[in-house]
Amino acid sequence: MRAHPILCFDVPPTVLDLEDATASMVSESPWWIGRYDEDRRRLYATALFTGEGRTVHIGIDLGGPVGTPVYAPVDAVVHAAGYNPEPGDYGYTLVLELAHTGLWLLLGHLSRASVADRTPGQAVSAGEIVGWLGDRSENGDWPPHVHVQLSRQPPPTHDMPGAVHPRDRTAARELYPDPRILLGPLY
Repeated sequence: MRAHPILCFDVPPTVLDLEDATASMVSESPWWIGRYDEDRRRLYATALFTGEGRTVHIGIDLGGPVGTPVYAPVDAVVHAAGYNPEPGDYGYTLVLELAHTGLWLLLGHLSRASVADRTPGQAVSAGEIVGWLGDRSENGDWPPHVHVQLSRQPPPTHDMPGAVHPRDRTAARELYPDPRILLGPLY
């Protein structure tokens, strides 16, 4: 599948190994990639994750400076937009139903302006700016990045679990496929 880049890196990004990292280690490089299917036991330290033991990341993170544009990879329709306010959550999110794919795409950790005028059913074109990387006050208190996650089923709201318990890893990989099927070989 040919797709427009979701984030256009100014320089080649650093591919991070976050399996043994803390949140402070994420922001050392301005342009970075966090991998799919990584067990991030030390990174997920908020109650949102620790209470349920959800440590396996089932999206890809694309990091850059606050305000970096986020693009629609293919033609799509807005499925949902919203805000998850808990520390460590997504902050502002946008979920797109991707045309002719049978897939839904969650873009998390966006700026407030990204969802201000988004309504379900609104069409977006491949390459169209659909949002911007949010700052810590609006993105769940994370270094600026977009969480890119695919789903084979439509989510009931603007939310999907970005991390799952290790015992749910196999089922999650089926329901939430590797975003590189859309993004290409990032790493």
